[in-house]
Amino acid sequence: MISIDSRSQGMTRRQMLMSMGGGAGMIALQSILAEQATQAAVPGKPHFEPRATRVIWLFMHGGPSHVDLFDPKPELVKYAGKPIPDSFGSVMTRRNVAKNPLLGPIMPFRQRGTSGLEISDFLPHLASHADRLCVIRSMHGDSVNHPQSVYQMNTGKILMGHPSVGSWVAYGLGTANRDMPAFVVLPDPGGGLKGGPPAWGSGYLPASHQGVTMRPGKAPILNLTPQPGITPDSQHDAFALLQDINGGFVERVGEDDALQARIAAYELAFRMQAAAPELVDISKETEQTHRLYGLENKTTAEFGRRCLLARRMIEQGVRFVQVHSGDTLGWDAHRDVLSNHSRYCESTDLPIAGLLTDLEQRGLLDDTLVVWCGEFGRMPMSEQGKGRDHNPWGYCSWLAGAGIEGGRAIGATDPIGLRAAEDKVHVRDFHATLLHLMGLDHHELSYFHNGLEERLTGPQEAHVVEAI
Repeated sequence: MISIDSRSQGMTRRQMLMSMGGGAGMIALQSILAEQATQAAVPGKPHFEPRATRVIWLFMHGGPSHVDLFDPKPELVKYAGKPIPDSFGSVMTRRNVAKNPLLGPIMPFRQRGTSGLEISDFLPHLASHADRLCVIRSMHGDSVNHPQSVYQMNTGKILMGHPSVGSWVAYGLGTANRDMPAFVVLPDPGGGLKGGPPAWGSGYLPASHQGVTMRPGKAPILNLTPQPGITPDSQHDAFALLQDINGGFVERVGEDDALQARIAAYELAFRMQAAAPELVDISKETEQTHRLYGLENKTTAEFGRRCLLARRMIEQGVRFVQVHSGDTLGWDAHRDVLSNHSRYCESTDLPIAGLLTDLEQRGLLDDTLVVWCGEFGRMPMSEQGKGRDHNPWGYCSWLAGAGIEGGRAIGATDPIGLRAAEDKVHVRDFHATLLHLMGLDHHELSYFHNGLEERLTGPQEAHVVEAI
């Protein structure tokens, strides 16, 4: 069992700073503990042979419409414009949506590839990879609101303060490159997720396991570059001094988790000053690769650049990369599904297809797990005429790579796509399956916190989806 007691001994970091005096406190613990850094860089041991050694998670913030993208419903076409038939849903459901008739699929679905997996015309480029996709059509969660559902999909719980999936993977397996973090987040430049940074935070795990946000350009990590006039020698001397101060403190009061996490974070930042700018420099990529990700097209360039960065990062040993699509509102198509989804599908479809092609060409797809999902789906009923409301009771995600058999769908929603109906996959089951593919047993991956052995999948029962 991977388990650590998070209870600290001795005084807190704040008390330490007070005892050290103002001068040392202002330095903010920028130190190097070389021995601990080396230990932190050693990858953890999985519980069993993994199918995937790294993950690229494509998170579509706002709630993409499953019945318009990956879940074709002939009955929804048949009854479009009409109330839900008596044979579907509960009496309460029918009463609540009496003024909201069913809205048929916005775009037609077609059979794709040799498998015949049906995918919407919203995604013509991704459709060419149908035989690589394993679509889960029976996802369901517990909240109808964005922040809570964002937290649940990313951390397993509807409330903030819990470690994200990427943090659990970083905690369990570590990083394969001591100069790079194990978990990187590439946020949408248009705005953050509803719920904010706790969605990629480390919660009660050591802070060194939280997601590190990076961006394209000359400053991939804010405040990483030293100020003008700070030479490498002077910076090294400051770090060495603080190493002595912090080492003496640990000798006096014993191990302190918060201090150790902060020390590790600063030490990693020091090493990343050289590694990060080179990592995000895509100028040396071929013109063919730029076209593959749509970098020459204004519509696809921004998301395509981040998908390309994700590939470069996993090549350099980053264990878990999450790429966000959608600003503060994102795929939240309350008013007009056609307008909203046309915008976001056009910006993401080609880059995601290019990412899958690139991973396969480089031999990376065999042990890289690609995940696509939002925090929930959308209702089959109309809202404001042309839109759809939130639907956490039945929606889709898909997986590719890591030896997963593609060209198929697992589970099903009811005939109109309102609720998961066959082979249901709760978010907890989804997380248990992702960990399993990474060689981690969701029962065994735990952390002692406030008297409890905490897990990503929580105290409730969760099952690995064996069909995947």
